[in-house]
Amino acid sequence: MDKLQAVEERVAHLIRSVDELSEVVARQDAEIRRLSRHLGQLIEREIDREAAEGSIPLADQRPPHW
Repeated sequence: MDKLQAVEERVAHLIRSVDELSEVVARQDAEIRRLSRHLGQLIEREIDREAAEGSIPLADQRPPHW
């Protein structure tokens, strides 16, 4: 019986660890999605700003050493 109890305890610890890791992954997923939306907004804002200035977008400019 002691071996069975030891196995049950280990399984219980593993289940708890998996649940905790799952929560961490879910929080990280939410944060990544939020940051991705924010980055997209910043990129759009910069595109609009460059278009309003009438300049060539920085991403399309040739480096000065060329």
